Amino acid sequence: MTQTFDSSIPIYDVCILGAGFSGVKLLHECRKRGLKTHIYEALDDLGGTWRKNRYPGARVDSDIPVYELNIPEVYNTWTWSERFPDWSELRKYFNHVEQILDLKKDIDFNTFISQAQFDRKSGYWYIEASDSKKKCYAKFFLPCVGFASRLYKPDFKNFDRFKGKVYHSNEWPESDVDLSNKRVGLIGTGSTGVQITQEAAKVASELFVFQRTPNLCLPMGQVSNPEIQKNKKNYSKILNSRFDSFGGFTFTFVDKDTFDDSSEDRQNFYQTLFDRGGFNFWVANYKDIYFNQKANDEAYHFWRNSVIKRVHDPKTAEILAPKIQPHPFGTKRPSLEQDYYEQFNKPNVHVIDIKNDPIYEFTENGLKTKEGNEYKFDILILATGFDAVTGSFKNIDLKDADTGKILRDKWADGCNTYLGLSINGYPNMFYTYGPQAPTAFANGPTCVELQSKFILFIIDHMIQNDFKSIEAKKEHQLNYSNNLKDFANSSLFPKAKSWYMGANIPGKKIEMLNYLQGIPSYGKLLNEVYQSDFKGYEIL
Repeated sequence: MTQTFDSSIPIYDVCILGAGFSGVKLLHECRKRGLKTHIYEALDDLGGTWRKNRYPGARVDSDIPVYELNIPEVYNTWTWSERFPDWSELRKYFNHVEQILDLKKDIDFNTFISQAQFDRKSGYWYIEASDSKKKCYAKFFLPCVGFASRLYKPDFKNFDRFKGKVYHSNEWPESDVDLSNKRVGLIGTGSTGVQITQEAAKVASELFVFQRTPNLCLPMGQVSNPEIQKNKKNYSKILNSRFDSFGGFTFTFVDKDTFDDSSEDRQNFYQTLFDRGGFNFWVANYKDIYFNQKANDEAYHFWRNSVIKRVHDPKTAEILAPKIQPHPFGTKRPSLEQDYYEQFNKPNVHVIDIKNDPIYEFTENGLKTKEGNEYKFDILILATGFDAVTGSFKNIDLKDADTGKILRDKWADGCNTYLGLSINGYPNMFYTYGPQAPTAFANGPTCVELQSKFILFIIDHMIQNDFKSIEAKKEHQLNYSNNLKDFANSSLFPKAKSWYMGANIPGKKIEMLNYLQGIPSYGKLLNEVYQSDFKGYEIL
């Protein structure tokens, strides 16, 4: 591509896609540097995923204060009402961010960017919206498109025959949906399915939960008006401590193996993690839980025993918490629940095991399974997830600077990046919270702030030295990607058919899509690259 500048098209130092946590953080920091910066956002307001996620029960699974940005003028004037805020409070948080930082003057909403390509001659990106009306040139291009913005709808047989209402959880109407006294079918038991079940079971006349794989849920431990946020003087210290934790929280794995403890001490430790709530049992457990199958079995057995005590019917309990592990514990993201398992004690709530009796086809009034069982409902909710991590990049025609080949085609046989934030063939482009970063194994704002700091180091370096372009080298990109996948293959994670591995999307390459060595290791790696004058990059 060789771009001739059109004087009618704006030129920016930095163009950002997306106005979620990443876009907000980067816009704020770029403006502090005096950089002419602009965001294009496909939705109608700030918030990223929290502009879309408003289904019944939607709330975050990272606790506060780790799930917020380290911007003192914002957190000093904001107070959360719950340890795990719901979607409506997160929207209010982003409204507060806007009131404090005045971001919207540099944002175009309802603007979907459909294509972008770097011009090596000029050293600028050309970026264009789907309606071809909004275009720009930018020295740096930062697609902050999130890891879960391309929803997935399975291709069910005769799906169009169903005459009832159908809603995907990621397309929940702003006007809301009244589930009261309705027969409701719910497909999917990921975090969304769990949250919807807890709410729908309380109002629906009948709820059918179609489960392929049980969700190994953990106790949320919800608290109103959490004490931790009341002393703002400690906030900076708490937020900075996130970078010392594997998952970017305020807790991390203990430095010992499962069988270093006696059986009694082990059970007591597990119970302590459960009592703390949140993701403690997932990422503050023994350090060998995801590398030693027997160690993982121990954790699963404790988890299962805690669940079956809460479910009255033994057959239902076996579906929800089977004796034989469906996959190693924690290798699929566990959801946080408040009263999920108790819902299945109600006579109007049914869990349908579609692994043993799969969905065969839809009918006018519901669906039939392979064994001929028929279920009738008025409303169908699809909690079927996303083409996660890489899917968000498939929505855009991101063209290679030299060949023009689109990124989604380049990644058809596997994803390769350098440091989980840059890609060979795409100079001056850096992304956050995406492929081959800690993404799915990290608290979002922690990962975003760590990557943003590195990206801003690069932008500062480029501008101060009047460099034209910076691009990941092929050999370093390949080494990084291979090392990431090799490490993952030494763990238990490949044993699970999860979206971590791309296994939830038919035809998608099965591979680890996330950096599995934790936030501290990732931060150390980024710092080493920075200290070495950006080893692995070609700078011109």
